[in-house]
Amino acid sequence: MTRLTLRHYVMLALCTFMIFLPGRASLPPLDRDEPRYMEASAQMLRSGNFIDVRFQDQPRYLQPAGIYWLEAASVAATGTLRQHAVWAYRIPSLLAVTAVVVLTAWIGATLFGPASGLLAAGLLAVSVLTTAEGRMATIDTTLLLAVLLAQTGLLRAYLDRERDRPTPLSAALLYWTALGVGLMLKGPVVLIPGFGTPLALALVERRIDWWHRLRPAWGWAVMLAIVLPWCVAIGVVSHGDFFSRAVGTNFLGKVAHGQQAHGLPPGYHLLAFAIAFWPGSIFAAMALPFVWARRHAPPVRFLLCWIVPHWLVFEAIATKLPHYVLPTYPAIAMLTAAAIMTMPDRWSWPAALWGRVVLAVYGVLWLVLGVALSVAGPVLLWRLEHRVEPAALIVPLGALPLVLVSAWLLVGRQPLRAAMAAVAAAVIIHVGLFVTVIPNLQAIWLSPRLAALVDDYRPCPDTIVASPSFSEPSLVFLVGQNTALVDPVAAADLLRDNRACGLALVDRRDEPAFRARLRRDGLNVIEFGRVAGLNYSTGKHLDIGLFGPTPP
Repeated sequence: MTRLTLRHYVMLALCTFMIFLPGRASLPPLDRDEPRYMEASAQMLRSGNFIDVRFQDQPRYLQPAGIYWLEAASVAATGTLRQHAVWAYRIPSLLAVTAVVVLTAWIGATLFGPASGLLAAGLLAVSVLTTAEGRMATIDTTLLLAVLLAQTGLLRAYLDRERDRPTPLSAALLYWTALGVGLMLKGPVVLIPGFGTPLALALVERRIDWWHRLRPAWGWAVMLAIVLPWCVAIGVVSHGDFFSRAVGTNFLGKVAHGQQAHGLPPGYHLLAFAIAFWPGSIFAAMALPFVWARRHAPPVRFLLCWIVPHWLVFEAIATKLPHYVLPTYPAIAMLTAAAIMTMPDRWSWPAALWGRVVLAVYGVLWLVLGVALSVAGPVLLWRLEHRVEPAALIVPLGALPLVLVSAWLLVGRQPLRAAMAAVAAAVIIHVGLFVTVIPNLQAIWLSPRLAALVDDYRPCPDTIVASPSFSEPSLVFLVGQNTALVDPVAAADLLRDNRACGLALVDRRDEPAFRARLRRDGLNVIEFGRVAGLNYSTGKHLDIGLFGPTPP
């Protein structure tokens, strides 16, 4: 194969689409960020206010409105607002992750050849972090697409300098437009790879003569033209509160302090990489000598300048979550694939003894993770549901032998065959988990079961539901904007004041305070039903009853 044609890219897009399709409708809203995005997008549609993003009655001033516009447009196009259909909100992430994988193949093929491009796309598509983020209605895969588009524009200008040919205007427009879209999605975060890559190249090469190829004299105006109108509008609507919260509290606050219990020391992302990029993590580790030996080659240098600044920034800031370094994964996949394809059958182990020991330990960890992922489905079903699902056994039966074969091929220094076996194992694991396991874990899906119970006994179309014991955003999305996340005393007061249209969801541990307040007000209630399960966000087991006032 000398080059990738349109047919190859279309087939890759279809394969990626089909891999990421399972679980999109059967997977309930995942607490806690995803249902906040969903509910805020739904409220945007219901209110017709596309400037001031809100979750219930609270402003959601964390990032600009771009992701909410995308999800609201998807829901409006599918006509599913009233049905609370989770799959409609996840369409932007599905399309974005499909485009990301295809674009990774194109960039990889441009830099290292068609086979490397396809392998890089495969390693990225089946990585654990990409698999998770690509199925959720959150911001990260759409932001990743914006980053890849910006890097595509940068790469075109960089390679045109190397080949001494003019750079088309389209490359500059792509770069600045992608940065503008990234700003509308998540604010200044997109500038870390967008400006960090050319800055790192300038420091390494001590020249920046190719930068003018991107037309910076007017390009910045294109970028600002995308984000500035909304910034002016939200500044007026919020009286400047958005910028103090989004930039001062959310963005800069994460730099100095670990927010939402996510404060971790430097090195976290490096440790998490073993599982986050699995199954490609062992191959990325094995590719390090190849990358170091070719660090001065323009393609490798460009990718390193893409990875290193972004990675160092997010290792340095106090707040750490695995998806913060997701924008570096396409570049890592390309370098890994290039190393595998360069030495497909004659892989060299590190010359130093300590290097071989470290790689061997990392390989054992990789194998343990692969085995754990292969058997996780049936184990979870047995532990949480106390049952054996025959369909779930397909995952370990299909994936575990491939993981072991991949490990055997790695020991035999056949990295290309090992990578292909590992990718196949990952596809079976991910698709199997989302089709046969996760939808059947009823014990952890409290919100859908509680919402179904409420719908069975909802007295009014605009019923107010008080929930003092379970305050997850997924409940708000599925039950409705009128859900009141209050304490047990306030829940009793809500029933007293809304005897015709009030309900309350109360756990057994909160019932004494709830009933004591009811007795003081002389109010009798009926228990309509109960739902028991595990709140996986907090680790607490709950036994929640649905209560309503006794009819007069």
